[in-house]
Amino acid sequence: MAVYTDITDAELAKLLADFDLGAPVAFKGIAEGVENSNFLLETETGRFIMTVYEKRVSEADLPFFLGLMQWLAQHGYSCPTPVADRSGEILKRVRGKPCAIVSFLRGLSARRPTAAQCREAGAGLAGLHLAAAGFEGTRANTLGQDAWAPMFASLRGDAENLKPGLAATIEADLELIAAGWPTDLPAGVIHADYFPDNVFFRGAEFAGTIDFYFACADALAYDVAIALNAWCFEPDGSFNITSARAFVGGYESRRPLQDAERAALPILAHGAAMRFFLTRLHDWGATPAGALVRPKDPLEYERKLAVHRASPDLVLFGAPS
Repeated sequence: MAVYTDITDAELAKLLADFDLGAPVAFKGIAEGVENSNFLLETETGRFIMTVYEKRVSEADLPFFLGLMQWLAQHGYSCPTPVADRSGEILKRVRGKPCAIVSFLRGLSARRPTAAQCREAGAGLAGLHLAAAGFEGTRANTLGQDAWAPMFASLRGDAENLKPGLAATIEADLELIAAGWPTDLPAGVIHADYFPDNVFFRGAEFAGTIDFYFACADALAYDVAIALNAWCFEPDGSFNITSARAFVGGYESRRPLQDAERAALPILAHGAAMRFFLTRLHDWGATPAGALVRPKDPLEYERKLAVHRASPDLVLFGAPS
């Protein structure tokens, strides 16, 4: 989340005239993440999130993202729900860009997740995978394993500038990941960005998930691997086995992993670290001047790559024995 597109009072009023949401009471930009322009919108009828979709998000993908959120909400999964205007449309335009208004999801994200929160989050991810079963929309993972080597080809110089010698190390990682990448694991709709800031809690309990704008079809265990990287590393770069066990245990309380999925977790986690290293490396030098945004440090995921490189089976300790 971020703010790249400023919206005037007149533009907001014109947009809201198509909805039955009442007059605006407050409208504030949200300065987090790097993908879209997001605003907290409060009207006479309640709180909402308004998103203006920027260049990285393809407009052709928006019906999938918004349709998935509708499907999940209809099937009992807690997530923001797109709000339709009086004509039943949920995809609108402002400043010539696509936009949508979704319901406000109450809850707090965990800055330093506890093992108990990791367990709740794991169960929440499994619940998402189960609720998404049957959704007819489909979208390829445009940031999947086959995209990483071509992406790095244009970023090689940036990697070397970031840390001398890093480019050759990343190239070796890419070769290793490509050679071992599984292609026959159970697949379905995945969130693909299941980070702590996208998961809300109310008290100690899972409250819901936000930010579905990387969702796609891929291996379900890859989503688990993304989450293990995001939830189970400490600030000093060490992997927290207790948190990993809790996360996987929570996931398996709703959807048990198959033996092949569990065995694939090391290569999937290595690949997931590569995916986020590459996109952070890209964003590190590509954030527009003047944007209300905080690009995320690619070196955080470079350090996670180093952990997976040195101890490839570490994430297997996250699976309950």
